[in-house]
Amino acid sequence: MTTALFTHPACLAHDPGPGHPESPARLQAVLAALDAPEFAGLARYEAPLATEDQILRVHPVDLIHHLLGAVPQEGFARIDGDTILSPGSAEAALRAAGALCAAVDAVMAGEVQNAFCAVRPPGHHAEPETAMGFCLFNNVAIGALHARAAHGLTRIAVVDFDVHHGNGTQAAFEQDPDLFFASSHQSPLYPGSGSIVERGVGNIFNAPLPPGSGSAEFRTAWRERLLPALRDFKPEFILISAGFDAHADDPLANLNLTEDDYAWITREIMAIAEECCAGRVVSTLEGGYDLEALARSVRAHISQLGIANF
Repeated sequence: MTTALFTHPACLAHDPGPGHPESPARLQAVLAALDAPEFAGLARYEAPLATEDQILRVHPVDLIHHLLGAVPQEGFARIDGDTILSPGSAEAALRAAGALCAAVDAVMAGEVQNAFCAVRPPGHHAEPETAMGFCLFNNVAIGALHARAAHGLTRIAVVDFDVHHGNGTQAAFEQDPDLFFASSHQSPLYPGSGSIVERGVGNIFNAPLPPGSGSAEFRTAWRERLLPALRDFKPEFILISAGFDAHADDPLANLNLTEDDYAWITREIMAIAEECCAGRVVSTLEGGYDLEALARSVRAHISQLGIANF
């Protein structure tokens, strides 16, 4: 059994424009890091296009058609102040969502033990009816609901350690007690959600961290609040919104994590997956905007996903 890598060259063609932090160089840095000899054992897959039916499990048809129809033939089209489309954005977004569904399928088929989706645009800010925060479709939520619809699973968990709160995933999950969402994130910070009192129907667990927090605060939040809740939920499948912008070197926020923290949280999540759901885990790239820190953090994360394989 191995760890899979799902990606596609089309994800490099989504271009928000000069100076935008969510640049194609992010994915280039990740893929270069994963070309190292230590990752030769990764099973490499090409991300397929998501189908409309897969996306419809999270987003209404009007939003899907609006976003895909807004993609320009040339130049740029602005969804909001942060979220920009280019001619390659439609295929990139469909491949990013499709990667999650295909990764879930591969894990459920027993082809691989777990998977990492090296895709962009990211997804966790995309609410069911609103694209925002660099995100078009909510890739991880689409993957979660695919696990339910295509494989008969019921209890699906998403855990999110991006520095920004995954408001879109929370919005998609908060009324369904069989969907679980846990997030650590800096607060105050964009998008302004993620208070500890936001509980959904008892299935939402947030751990806001003040600016300047580091390893101790991050690990305490997960060890004392978020990981016990995940274990108590007894998930049948775990998906990870793996954002690496809480790193001390990242320019968009003010937390002080290191690669060791990402290795640690990955080990902890994997341990619960082994207890609860036969190790079934799919992780997907969210944020991370210092290219060197991003590359190092992804290497640390995937080394722990595939600790038995590398």
